Amino acid sequence: MKIAIGADHAGVELKKEIMQYVIDMGHEVKDFGTFTTESVDYPIYGEKVAREVASKNFDMGILVCGTGVGISIAANKVKGIRAVVCSEPVSAALSRAHNDTNVLALGARIVGSQMAKEIVSAWLKTEFEGGRHGKRVAMIDGI
Repeated sequence: MKIAIGADHAGVELKKEIMQYVIDMGHEVKDFGTFTTESVDYPIYGEKVAREVASKNFDMGILVCGTGVGISIAANKVKGIRAVVCSEPVSAALSRAHNDTNVLALGARIVGSQMAKEIVSAWLKTEFEGGRHGKRVAMIDGI
């Protein structure tokens, strides 16, 4: 899979670890910034990654900010994006299986490196179940 990844200043270090982890899993990754811990505005990076996923240039996106909340809200403003903030792997897997999420947001100040990797792994390995969930996802997309 092709994965777009981005972060604000609070998420830069965790983003680097997640990027390498995703590459080690065998996926192609492109980093859309930011690249330093100098303060930046998270909506810029949430939108960049979301637009790449929505335009089908990338299969999925991963975002990191302090809590994961702000950057996911920004991503969800882009039509076709279903971004989810997760702090444990069960919700990550269920968000894929039931909601066909295409962007995962993580909070660098909320989850540690190992938990973030477990969340990413569960999210990337889980497929959308379709069926009754497909109707609901279509309803979400129609809003």
